[in-house]
Amino acid sequence: MDKLCKEGLEVKAESEIQKAPKLLERVREAIRVRHYSIRTEQTYVDWVRRYILFHGKRHPSEMGGAEVAAFLTHLATERKVASSTQNQALNALVFLYGQVLERDLGMMDGIVRAKTPETRPVVLTKKEVHDLLEAMPDDEHGLMARLLYGTGMRLMECVRLRVKDIDFGYGEIMVRDGKGAKDRVTMLPQSLHEPLKKQLINVRRLHEQDLRMGFGRVYLPGALSVKYPNADQEPGFNCVYKSLPFQR
Repeated sequence: MDKLCKEGLEVKAESEIQKAPKLLERVREAIRVRHYSIRTEQTYVDWVRRYILFHGKRHPSEMGGAEVAAFLTHLATERKVASSTQNQALNALVFLYGQVLERDLGMMDGIVRAKTPETRPVVLTKKEVHDLLEAMPDDEHGLMARLLYGTGMRLMECVRLRVKDIDFGYGEIMVRDGKGAKDRVTMLPQSLHEPLKKQLINVRRLHEQDLRMGFGRVYLPGALSVKYPNADQEPGFNCVYKSLPFQR
């Protein structure tokens, strides 16, 4: 009898484990339908996975507010996470239950909130910024640092920057799908024109080499890959930092 019970529990556990990947795919689909960023998708999926593992691989549909509260409390008391990290986990689980499982979380009493440290941000002086940029190597990473400072782009906006979105004539850069899924125009300092043009020459050379080897395709957002089937091979759609891992 004990053997049968043990086998039954193993079968149940196996079925619960198999549910998780399907659930994570549903989370990804729900996020993509709402056009959230890839970083948000990765973060939410990771928190859902951690939540499932914390509760012994139980399916979230079998749990509710009490289990969410226990997980969030664990993050604050045992993991010592920052309040922003705890809020991020909460947002991911609220999205899971509200948008994917379509059910109310219920009461979440007794959550121990992570404390926000009262620290002032460190801001570099103009001279410190100058010395820092001067110490950077004269390569694509140094150019990226100067672009971040000179244009105000965020890190991933710079990594995703495409050749076609640079306008040397107007001295502008079009930032696509920035924070809040919004496009915006930012300035391109004159001092970065020549270094950036050299980088584009290197990118063009690397792109042509990739095409000869049967590669050279890049990710296209939305339905562009359907509307323009060969656009993913065109130089204009290439990333300025083609040698870096590209995140969509």
